[in-house]
Amino acid sequence: MSAVRIGPYTLPNPVILAPMAGVTDRPFRQLCRRLGAGLVVSEMVTSDVRLWNTRKSSLRLPHEGDPEPRSVQIAGGDPQMLAEAARANVRLGAQIIDINMGCPAKKVCNKAAGSALMKDEMLVAEILEAVVAAVDVPVTLKIRTGWDRQNRNGLAIARIAERSGIQALAVHGRTRADLYTGEAEYEHIAAIKQALSIPVFANGDIDSPRKAAQVLAATGADGLLIGRAAQGRPWIFREIVHYLATGEYLPAPGLGEVEGILLEHLAGLHTFYGEAMGIRIARKHVGWYLATLPGAREFRTRFNRLERADEQRAGIRQFFVDCHNNEGAAA
Repeated sequence: MSAVRIGPYTLPNPVILAPMAGVTDRPFRQLCRRLGAGLVVSEMVTSDVRLWNTRKSSLRLPHEGDPEPRSVQIAGGDPQMLAEAARANVRLGAQIIDINMGCPAKKVCNKAAGSALMKDEMLVAEILEAVVAAVDVPVTLKIRTGWDRQNRNGLAIARIAERSGIQALAVHGRTRADLYTGEAEYEHIAAIKQALSIPVFANGDIDSPRKAAQVLAATGADGLLIGRAAQGRPWIFREIVHYLATGEYLPAPGLGEVEGILLEHLAGLHTFYGEAMGIRIARKHVGWYLATLPGAREFRTRFNRLERADEQRAGIRQFFVDCHNNEGAAA
């Protein structure tokens, strides 16, 4: 696969961690980058800079130690507020600004942000032109195929984006109305890719190395965004990169490596958020990591009652001891 460039940045590979609110925080971004992601994108940050003094927003802003190039996603519906948010993020260290027009969540769409913006193509143009003019770093955009199945205007929005100076476009292969149901519509991503000269990234339902190769073949896209499939499975990036390069599967990580990655992730969460908040956030990640392992459901019930970081770490270690013992007994 040919190298993908976003402005001055050449990505080491075209497999990208998609921004996910409440998931792609700095500890997770660092882990995914170490495990093979070619680019990682921050959680969505509101464009209303007056709200940035909240703890939640401050933790989502760019930080030293973030993997470079630092890509920050902003969301909102007012061109000047988005432009100011872009400038403020660049001052804080953002090296790529990503605009969200793909999120289908009601609390985002009800504020005329996320994929709700796709209803108003003139406003889309105003927003993109304002943000591109506001900063000296590359601006990228995430969209869906349209508002609903009667209004698939993703191609029109994509053309507006290219004219406005957007330097790469990610397309989730569903409409806003589809949320995350049904099958992703790769033919619509293919049509957008054929119409543009900027890099186009495909997103939606890419959950295995083989599916990644199929989606690239079906869409002609320059790269892929991996979202939900990376939850509890950050090594999916190296698996996809290896398969795309060789046509062969990497062996799945053994129990020992999964334990090490999970403990590294826990330590990152406890350090980044502080113990109390880190403990709460760790619970959902642990659920994702262990979902396919025997005894996980019963363990999660116990794990979710733990109130100290050292108890969480000890609990994980004991769970994997039990897994190893069960494997030995089965053999």
